[in-house]
Amino acid sequence: QVQLVEFGGGLVQAGGSLRLSCAASVGTFSIHAAGWFRQAPGKEREFVAAISWRGTSTYYADSVKGRFTISRDNAKNTVYLQMNSLKPADTAVYYCAAKQFGSNYEDLVNARRYDYWGQGTQVTVSS
Repeated sequence: QVQLVEFGGGLVQAGGSLRLSCAASVGTFSIHAAGWFRQAPGKEREFVAAISWRGTSTYYADSVKGRFTISRDNAKNTVYLQMNSLKPADTAVYYCAAKQFGSNYEDLVNARRYDYWGQGTQVTVSS
């Protein structure tokens, strides 16, 4: 069982930056792929970014490409999402997710393929 806890959400002005962290409870996190998803009020949960278990592959939604960067530090059992040039449209609850192994795009962009989820952290971008 993997428990995930997100940190780093908050209120920021448009154009600003935030870094989200997702800390895993197990030392075997290094064999888990990880993804970030978000859900805005009244909308479905959507894919934001993902990183393969080896850390060699990363994937991004078109809406965040060039602005967000996903990375991982296996020594700290933590995955990060650096968010720059934030827009009001980025306002949502951001969720971290993990699954064992996983490196293919089709696997990592699909929320249903993930086994573990964090509780979410609110990101609000004001105009």
